[in-house]
Amino acid sequence: MTTSLQRRRLIIRLAFFGLFLFAPVFDLFRLDLYQGHFIFLGMDWTLGLDAFLQGEAGIGSAFINILLRGFVPIVLVVGGGLWLAWKYGRLYCGWLCPHFSMVELINGLMLRASGKPTLWERRPLPGLRPDGRRLQPHQWLWLPTLVIVLLGAFVWAVVLLTYLLPPAEIYENLWQGTLTRNQSLFIAIATLAFFTDFYLARHLFCRFGCAVGLFQSLAWMANKKAMVVGFDSARARSCIDCNAACDNACPMRLKPRSIKRKIFTCTQCAQCISACEQVQQGKDRQPLLRWVAGQDALQVSDLEKPGRTQQFTRSRSLLDTAEKG
Repeated sequence: MTTSLQRRRLIIRLAFFGLFLFAPVFDLFRLDLYQGHFIFLGMDWTLGLDAFLQGEAGIGSAFINILLRGFVPIVLVVGGGLWLAWKYGRLYCGWLCPHFSMVELINGLMLRASGKPTLWERRPLPGLRPDGRRLQPHQWLWLPTLVIVLLGAFVWAVVLLTYLLPPAEIYENLWQGTLTRNQSLFIAIATLAFFTDFYLARHLFCRFGCAVGLFQSLAWMANKKAMVVGFDSARARSCIDCNAACDNACPMRLKPRSIKRKIFTCTQCAQCISACEQVQQGKDRQPLLRWVAGQDALQVSDLEKPGRTQQFTRSRSLLDTAEKG
């Protein structure tokens, strides 16, 4: 089941990544600095204050335009996003966010090059994968990894510029080698910044530096019954003969079998659930991780219940001892 889930998630992420790349090209959404306003679905999106500034409309008309064209869209987008996060967690991060797609891509490349998904991992992950395959790292893969990271950073820099200036101008100047000084500086500085982020701190940025992710996490934590990865702690001993596949699968480098406040930045990507299901299926057992919501989510998130916290603590201690052994 989770294999098809990850396949659907991949398709959705690729589609949204394509939207991220080409939205400015087709004028679906961008901020045109030349014109000084947004363009949305091919239309100029302004506050409609020209008539007021020219004395052709009253303040009441200007107020209504600001309300309908400025305040209401912001409330709908921000409010809708926070409601989704309150109910389901950081779904945007795990299922749509282009940056998180880069996190997962580069994690996979580094894992094949060094056995570690990030430079900051203390030791290589176990070679045995949840599906039974054995991964053998190859040092020569570092070169294509670096090339892909650099290319990705450059593409992101160019795309970001097309959100601010007419895409046709940027791509034509880039193709003909006639970028202006400011355009060249922007792309160079942005490429360096994105390369540093992608290579060194991509998942750290998601956890601690992204405002969109942070506010989603805060909204999610405010709802103790929100969808969360739940661990069947009563069957914790079934994890002892596993090599912490769920921990190793997490792109954010979290421990999914922990209580909710310790997985504050979970992106609901379900990689841990998929890993657990693959391992337990090979042993003819039911997975110990699954999404839970409502009353079932209280076992993970309600820290006011000492018994639940102690049960998770005992289970986690048992697992940590087994993994160290």
